[in-house]
Amino acid sequence: MKVYLDNAATTPLDPEVFEAMKPFMLEDFGNPSSTHSHGRKVRAAIESSRKKVAELLNCTPGEIIFTSGGTEADNAIILGAIKTYKIKNAISSPIEHHAVEHTLKTLEKQGEIKLHYVRLDQKGHVDLGHLETLLKEYPNTLVSLMHANNEIGNLLDIQRVSELCQQYNAYFHSDTVQTMGHYKHDLKKLKVHGMTAAAHKFHGPKGIGFMYINKDKKIQPMVHGGAQERNMRGGTENTYGIIGLAKALEICYREMEEHENTISQLKKYMIEKLKATVQGISFHGDSDDLNRSLYTVLNVSFPESEENEMMLFNLDLQGISASGGSACSSGATTGSHVLNALYPGSKRGAIRFSFSKFNTKEEIDFAVAKVAETVGIGMAKI
Repeated sequence: MKVYLDNAATTPLDPEVFEAMKPFMLEDFGNPSSTHSHGRKVRAAIESSRKKVAELLNCTPGEIIFTSGGTEADNAIILGAIKTYKIKNAISSPIEHHAVEHTLKTLEKQGEIKLHYVRLDQKGHVDLGHLETLLKEYPNTLVSLMHANNEIGNLLDIQRVSELCQQYNAYFHSDTVQTMGHYKHDLKKLKVHGMTAAAHKFHGPKGIGFMYINKDKKIQPMVHGGAQERNMRGGTENTYGIIGLAKALEICYREMEEHENTISQLKKYMIEKLKATVQGISFHGDSDDLNRSLYTVLNVSFPESEENEMMLFNLDLQGISASGGSACSSGATTGSHVLNALYPGSKRGAIRFSFSKFNTKEEIDFAVAKVAETVGIGMAKI
């Protein structure tokens, strides 16, 4: 049996998305910048996709810029905002995705900004009181905080953060890669200046994403070379990727309530099964509170064992695909920067299981049984 539980890394392509993309792979191949009929047809399809994404997010088509994915989008917004508005301070957290963390650290190292970290509570949630203190202390600030952590699944109160940033005139960027397609974003209500998405996180194709840039807070482009994407991102558009992204997001919004309920039940079921089966198990982040935790992600903490470093490998041999993360450092393995920040010195093992609409209870049963076997072997050797 093969069980895929690494959907936070990437999701399988929805067959309906593939069918939408196919004509633009085989037949409608024109360059969208060409003025002849082949090009015009493709241009119309791209703009129709842009309009669809904008309708779903309740923003204007001009605020959606297609990119190669979430990493490019995060970089473009952070670098563009800092350059455009001559920002000298940035507020973030130590558990952001590397696309944000490494970008901000590089800018600080180059002397472009001073980076300030907001405090986190014991479960990894942002201390909003401390955020407001930092906003008061440092004017002309960029705030970059992700909507949901990709490793432990904690959800940010993005609405409250957007209100604080508006109150203190800060530029607010949020990495929404893990929540796009899983939660509805109403950008008329949410006062965020920049957001990011990657299609392969919601059953779309790899190599395509987008950034939302609020029309009142436009930024300078990072990629130059052509007039594509409203002069914001030079280069020939990834046409069938864009078509696939829009179709995938459309499906997500169409089926969101059903899938949230189904996947939440799978996560809850796995938590209960693991608690009943594996002694000494616990969960990183706020996994027990589904209102404060991303329903697609479960980060499991295992008791100290000599088998922990081999757990992912052993599960892979059993046909289970998941992701790992350890708060300890050994040799060339630095482990998870998220868990290192939240649980310094911990020697417990950690695995992230992440779910999609294609997973089943039978797969969860199989995975839990194999986890219990692996943990049991490790405990027996101690």
